[in-house]
Amino acid sequence: MQLAAIIVSLVLIVVGVALFGRAVLELYKFMRLGQPVPAGTRTDNPYQRTVTVVREFLGHTRMNRWGVVGVAHWFVAVGFFSLLLTIVNAIGQLFQADWILPVIGDWAPYNMFVEFIGTMTVLGILVLIGIRQLSKPGKAGRKSRFAGSNFGQAYFVETVILIVGVCIFTLHALEGAQHHVDGYEASFFISYPVVKWFGGMDVSTLQNLTYFFAGLKIATSFIWMIVVALKTDMGVAWHRFLAFPNIWFKRDAAGGTALGGLLPMTSGGKAIDFTDPGEDDVFGVSQVEQFSWKGLLDFSTCTECGRCQSQCPAWNTGKPLSPKLLIMSLRDHAHAKAPYLLAGGGKTMEGEEKGSEEALKTVPAAALAEAERPLIGTAEENGVIDPDVLWSCTTCGACVEQCPVDIEHVDHIVDMRRYQVMIESAFPSEAGTMLKNLEKKGNPWGLAKKQRLEWTKEVDFEVPVVGRDIEDLTEVEYLYWVGCAGALEDRAKKTTKAFAELLHIAGVTFAIMGGDEKCTGDSARRLGNEPLFQELGMENVAALNMAFGEDDEDESTKKPKSAKKIVATCPHCLNTLGNEYPQLGGDYEVIHHTQLLQHLVDAGKLVPVTPVEGIITYHDPCYLGRHNKIYTPPREIIGKVPGLRNEEMHRHKERGFCCGAGGARMWMEERIGKRINNERVDEALSLNPDIVSTACPFCLVMLTDSVNGKKNDGQAKESIQVVDVAQLLLDSVKTPLDPAGETEPETEPEPEPVK
Repeated sequence: MQLAAIIVSLVLIVVGVALFGRAVLELYKFMRLGQPVPAGTRTDNPYQRTVTVVREFLGHTRMNRWGVVGVAHWFVAVGFFSLLLTIVNAIGQLFQADWILPVIGDWAPYNMFVEFIGTMTVLGILVLIGIRQLSKPGKAGRKSRFAGSNFGQAYFVETVILIVGVCIFTLHALEGAQHHVDGYEASFFISYPVVKWFGGMDVSTLQNLTYFFAGLKIATSFIWMIVVALKTDMGVAWHRFLAFPNIWFKRDAAGGTALGGLLPMTSGGKAIDFTDPGEDDVFGVSQVEQFSWKGLLDFSTCTECGRCQSQCPAWNTGKPLSPKLLIMSLRDHAHAKAPYLLAGGGKTMEGEEKGSEEALKTVPAAALAEAERPLIGTAEENGVIDPDVLWSCTTCGACVEQCPVDIEHVDHIVDMRRYQVMIESAFPSEAGTMLKNLEKKGNPWGLAKKQRLEWTKEVDFEVPVVGRDIEDLTEVEYLYWVGCAGALEDRAKKTTKAFAELLHIAGVTFAIMGGDEKCTGDSARRLGNEPLFQELGMENVAALNMAFGEDDEDESTKKPKSAKKIVATCPHCLNTLGNEYPQLGGDYEVIHHTQLLQHLVDAGKLVPVTPVEGIITYHDPCYLGRHNKIYTPPREIIGKVPGLRNEEMHRHKERGFCCGAGGARMWMEERIGKRINNERVDEALSLNPDIVSTACPFCLVMLTDSVNGKKNDGQAKESIQVVDVAQLLLDSVKTPLDPAGETEPETEPEPEPVK
């Protein structure tokens, strides 16, 4: 047995190491097929990036949100890397059954570590196996986060981990028995009963058992290595290696998710100048090799855990988009096409083949066939990604927020949309109306710019307008960016007027733009029309910089006299102004109206005294919450309004559910599955609330439409209201306040702006 175990093990080790080394080289060449990224954007602050990787791995900061799953996975992941020396130990035991590692082999702390982590690895993988079985698609259908995952690959990996873990535990116990552990020792604080059992066996039996389990451990480990080396697209196995560079190269060196502002549109690793684009510039992604190398790394890192899928509003309402299946499709296509690309295949700008005929003759037929597939196309067209998948996305960011290996789904979806919109002019027809309105009138509704100021006539106080009532913003504390919805949409105008009145009551000086401002371009950019976003954005930045007195510098500091403070009631405006306009030369301090209102309440400048009776549930807007991490201020305000009892929906904060309006979906019809806003309202109505509140004009419209529909169908009580947090606060503040109850505002901190 010993000789056979030695021969088999050594052969597997040599073959496994050789194939694995080749696979690593293949993956490196594969990643290099992707496009470069702008210099420094993925490699800045290497120390902080390394700290982020260590924190995310050792802290399992994403996985631990999932309770027992995160704990179980932590032990499995840590065991995989920290118990590598047990392979060396097993190799030594093949030649000498009682062999132990030099120096640390009989060191109690090391043995205790092996004992504990080895045992917990076995228990951890058993928990994960059980969870997978309980969540199989056959039982849960689309609701299973594993729907569409490769179960055969997962079973293989889980079996390998279980066998190796059992072998580590058993070999450690055999080690104790062969070294004549007569009494309890800390080195065997878990396995001591097994050590005692083995201690009753003769030496020959102990040796043969050692040869068997050492050989089994080595064979299992290196068979696994050979399999994954031959299948580099096995994400469930490769993520344990690729997750580290994928996290290291993430957008934010400090560890933030790839949400908030979209990245500037690039070609060949350089930002595109839309005022004078280069002749060779590529707009968007129409071939898998046009993704950046980080995109290809993303695809290969996906572990098919399905956390993104379980949180996706499109998937949860019967639509074809699953972020997981999207990434898996791109991964499988990229790996299948790789031999063709590595042989020099691909198309020039003129559509001609780049590779030589001789080189392409060596390419397997399957790779050539894969190269002919359109990246975006229907099943009849043999497309990799169906158009309905692409246009179902609301860019809510739930997938990015939940991904434990930091895949940047939204960026890749928008890149594919850009090509479809800018080159193919292929997008839902309703969105075309929105784009035309933006081009001609500067707002999605196509209304005249003079209507932007109509709401000011409906309040009983003066609202200063820049350029008309005041020269510039040096005279006020804040610019209130009303936004298109806030100025033009009837329901959103109620929020606008309520917020303006609250500022007036609190004595906060503010002004608004004069009506010449345009839409920030959020919907245009997320739809994929980058040139239109650039055009709108640059006009707005020029107007804002002028309003802030950009050229009016204080001679002593050489800085603008006015702080560039903007408050917005629309999270989409907030996100664009604060996170994307810096790309266009606009650097502003931008806060959300709930942040400012919370500050004013805490400072005693607004005191809610009139009770607003009833149960309230708050809906987190995606672009306020996940994209900008603003969860507390709206809840703090609600908590200060007397009479209200806040009930959280099942999906809230980081796991909040989209209203269905983001990603330009506000302007598109939902023709597949259940309407997302109806799903969200059903969740709200399950709490039997009197008020559904939010802090976004898009959400306000979507939730109101659904509630009204359910009222008409008799599924909701007539008294239920959908209101913005500002409206609630105004209703409670309006009663005169006893001056004795006022507090001093000076000690309250300023709200933190979006940067």
